[in-house]
Amino acid sequence: NILSLLEHTRVYCFQPVTSSFHLFKLVLVRMRVVRGTLIHSTRPERVDILHNHLIGFDEDNGKILFVEACQDLPRQAEKHGFDPSIVEQLTHDQFLIPGFVDTHIHAPQYSFTGTGYDLPLLQWLQKYTFPVESRFRDTEFARQHYPLAVKRSLRHGTTTACYFATIHLESCKELCKIIAKIGQRALVGKVNMDQESPDHYVEDTQQSINDTRSFVDYVKKMENSLVKPIITPHTCTHTYRTVL
Repeated sequence: NILSLLEHTRVYCFQPVTSSFHLFKLVLVRMRVVRGTLIHSTRPERVDILHNHLIGFDEDNGKILFVEACQDLPRQAEKHGFDPSIVEQLTHDQFLIPGFVDTHIHAPQYSFTGTGYDLPLLQWLQKYTFPVESRFRDTEFARQHYPLAVKRSLRHGTTTACYFATIHLESCKELCKIIAKIGQRALVGKVNMDQESPDHYVEDTQQSINDTRSFVDYVKKMENSLVKPIITPHTCTHTYRTVL
């Protein structure tokens, strides 16, 4: 019921439906408010350090609702519609910054991070990368390893990531479901490889085209605002790249 809902909602407020009648609608906003030092950059050559500032955001969709200097907390709480008691105070040595954006992550390779430094790139691919990535044809293997990669990425401050998965359609879907569940913003691609790969890790061109289309359709149908499909050709023939 509505009372139970309110008990689990940080902030709630009444807004008039019209100015002519005393009618109100209940607007529920799960707001989080933090006070402390904020650091961000609006231009490549500039860094802004904002001491003693408030930042409020909607916990449901992650959108920032306001950023302003904390000058009169009771008045600002009334202005933005939050209870001052919910404000989280950062310590003097803490600060908030925008999340990092990583534009190139091979998600399956996290499973063997830190190994294979004894070989140059092409030999490294043959000895380490292709054998491991071919194991992601097993969706259960994907379910075990992909969460580790996504969670580690988030722990290090990467809130938006561009992921290269593998050639396997079902495991690529699993990666998208895992990202959506954990809550990271991501661009995800099913890798395309129809040449210059070992026999155990290469695709038939037409099947790969079909799987890529299926993958893009699947992600779109997820209707998740955080996860979007992209095209990630790897070792492809010129004909295949043209189709992609």
